[in-house]
Amino acid sequence: MEHAHHVEHPDMYDEESSKIGMWLFIFTELLLFGGLFIVYSIYRYLNPEAFHLAGEELNRTIGTINTVILLISSMTIAMSTTALRKGHKKVAIALVVVSFVIGFAFLVNKYFEWGVKFSHGIWPGSEQMLAEMSQGEILFFGLYFVMTGLHALHIIIGMIIMLFTIRGLAIGKVTIKRPSMLDNCGLYWHLVDLIWIFLFPLFYLIH
Repeated sequence: MEHAHHVEHPDMYDEESSKIGMWLFIFTELLLFGGLFIVYSIYRYLNPEAFHLAGEELNRTIGTINTVILLISSMTIAMSTTALRKGHKKVAIALVVVSFVIGFAFLVNKYFEWGVKFSHGIWPGSEQMLAEMSQGEILFFGLYFVMTGLHALHIIIGMIIMLFTIRGLAIGKVTIKRPSMLDNCGLYWHLVDLIWIFLFPLFYLIH
């Protein structure tokens, strides 16, 4: 009996531990971005006019499009978990693929948005910024590039997790009885979405 117990152990599935681990990770990420939001708020309070002028340089249309597509991707990743629980594996895979494509579209939009800024000599430490902008505007764009860049990195990480999840679904490692990889993928992607919901108004709308 004891030998049988050890044979079963490698295949034991602990869904709760997996979810707790992901929630702890999400908590640390929230602390990281929460600290950055506090720094942003302090500098904005000290440099209201400069932050207003710098904010006018951002493309609200691209910011709005990225917000909409991230909300859609959050919906599709949530729908994929529902589909898996109903036994529709192919639908679940398709919805994760849709979420992946939407994440890629977000990065493409961000690439072009940053490209426009670079073409105008706006990037951290550029000579044009140091020569033509006030200290407050330099702080704004420094925070903009750091915070949106860090968020873009999380998008990339989320997309990598999606690829592993798609593979897990395809080979039967992620199933209706073992859904934690898909659940955790969804939790992480909701975190990415939530962070952007705060970033978008702070940089693009509150002027």
